[in-house]
Amino acid sequence: MNSGVRRAVAAAAVVAALGVTTACGGSSETDDAKKPAASEKTSAPAKPAEEGAKTLTAAELEKAVVATGDVKGYKVEKVGKSDLPPAESVPAKPAACQPLADMFMFSTQPTAKDRVVRTLMATDELDPKVTSLALLAHDAADAAEVMKGLRTASKNCTAYEHVDYKYSGVKERPAPDAGDEAVSYDVKGVIDGDKVPMTFTVVRSGSTVVAFYTMNMLDSSKTDVPQVIVDSQLAKLEKTV
Repeated sequence: MNSGVRRAVAAAAVVAALGVTTACGGSSETDDAKKPAASEKTSAPAKPAEEGAKTLTAAELEKAVVATGDVKGYKVEKVGKSDLPPAESVPAKPAACQPLADMFMFSTQPTAKDRVVRTLMATDELDPKVTSLALLAHDAADAAEVMKGLRTASKNCTAYEHVDYKYSGVKERPAPDAGDEAVSYDVKGVIDGDKVPMTFTVVRSGSTVVAFYTMNMLDSSKTDVPQVIVDSQLAKLEKTV
């Protein structure tokens, strides 16, 4: 296995766990208060992908991603493109788990046209959860295909290996009532001997796939993706589009 790719996967794990190694160079964004959680649904029919739905450019992704003051109670750190794991897919075993392995690196099949990534940490120092999010630009059909793959994998995959790392405990969760369709699931990784529980929530809004994952290095039972982050990001994206 290419050592550069392996390092990139390890870095993807600590992006959330340590607040991103790029935090020292990113812009810190702060605010208070929290927003009530929206209702959740176990499953619901996805809205069909609209033909001709706008595919965001790199500049539009930067405009649409959350920034200072957009998410109350959280500071936001920018992740530079040079610090992202590769966008190209790296094979997972078994292949049925490939969409989950890709999403860990904020990559997809089909490959996104462009992507931006941010990491959010609560301004409350007693809250140890860290959430990373990505906006992934696709055309409408590809975005729907990505969601279908994640939904199938989260139901059928229980454990897998990817770039010399092992993941287990894959479990589908109730998805938020957000965007055109959403999927949520748990997964537990073993990164350099440490167990890293994570919760993923992925939402399609038009042709954009919005991915979130949360880690909690102090309490592995509390890894829910904060609803205020999901709501704030989707609201800003929809205003931009």
